[in-house]
Amino acid sequence: MKKFNLKTFPLNQNTVFLRLDYNVPIKNGKVLDNTKLKASLQTIKFLLQKRCKIVIAFHLGRPKGKIIPGLKVDPIVKELKKLLPRERITKLNNCIGKNIKNKILIGNYRQIFVLENLRFYKEESQNNLAFAHSLASLAEVYVNDAFANSHRKHASMEAITHFLPSMLGIEIEKELFYLNKTLKPKKPSIWIIGGAKLDKVEFIQQALKKADRILIGGALCFPFLRAKGIKVGNSKLNPNSISIAKKILKNKQARKKIILPLDFVVTEKLTPRTKTEIVAYNQIKSNQIGLDIGPETIKLFKQYLIGAKTILWNGPLGYSEWVKFSKGTKEIGRFLDKVNCIKIAGGGETAEAIHNFHLEHNFTHVSTGGGAALMFLSGEKLPALVALEKNYKKFKRKIKRSTK
Repeated sequence: MKKFNLKTFPLNQNTVFLRLDYNVPIKNGKVLDNTKLKASLQTIKFLLQKRCKIVIAFHLGRPKGKIIPGLKVDPIVKELKKLLPRERITKLNNCIGKNIKNKILIGNYRQIFVLENLRFYKEESQNNLAFAHSLASLAEVYVNDAFANSHRKHASMEAITHFLPSMLGIEIEKELFYLNKTLKPKKPSIWIIGGAKLDKVEFIQQALKKADRILIGGALCFPFLRAKGIKVGNSKLNPNSISIAKKILKNKQARKKIILPLDFVVTEKLTPRTKTEIVAYNQIKSNQIGLDIGPETIKLFKQYLIGAKTILWNGPLGYSEWVKFSKGTKEIGRFLDKVNCIKIAGGGETAEAIHNFHLEHNFTHVSTGGGAALMFLSGEKLPALVALEKNYKKFKRKIKRSTK
């Protein structure tokens, strides 16, 4: 796609509106996971080298247009100051308005301003043009480095590009580079699909086009087993997912590519300390719930993975939040260290499990995007990326004239 490039754009001493994804977990006023903040530092440091004034904007939680004290951005500003101790970082108490604009205007170059939670305004999620114009009036250039929010048509993601020359940040460029490797993969290509969501129809259809084998775990495997007439007890299901699985399995090529579990770790009660047992895929009792893949499935999945040249992983293979049901996810994650190939992990639950089990070093790239990664890998266009293509067409002549 044709778009402005951050590294070639004339940015020196510009005021840059930098949209980031800092929607991170916070407890008792402290950031619990600063992975997303660290991922943004490359773009921030690049802009500082260009002597830019940086206006950082992001959302936190879902306040639905209301000011909620627990969703103010102060803890994130505090964490950012720890990561950038030598930089001047100023937290502003709003994200639009004359007072905010003046503070940024009189600020120094190489100074960082952090706006208050964008979603304190309902206009943000409404993609309101007037709100976007107010945001755009704070800067001269727009940079989107919020991949995880790029599937949302929000004011700070889409509408703002109507008013400022716009481009991608370094982290989002990196995301697209690696995710594209799974869409044009080295063969054999193996996709691991798990997680609790049963609505990954487009994603599975894309997997059937791009992958040589699809290893299915998590709750997603139960609709496929049920579609084959196998009883799965109280395991997670819904009628629509079974219907979709039946349609997919009618295709001979699809049946050949999809690899389902041989056994499961099951229980009767959904509690962390419940008693468990390992049963074959067709031996789940009516009062049992499958919550992890079993040892025979782990062996089977490893046999397929060892010869892979490209691996994409989306979704944990069990209820990995609880120790008793985390073995499948952990063992497969650790095994990937032995596989010499391109290994990409995409999706919020997947990234969370990888970070919790300290498996990052076993992957070529762990995506910071959840729904955005899933949408991109499903072959759908992300509104924020489409907006950048339109922006280039609109502003390219103005930029060329200003650089002559």
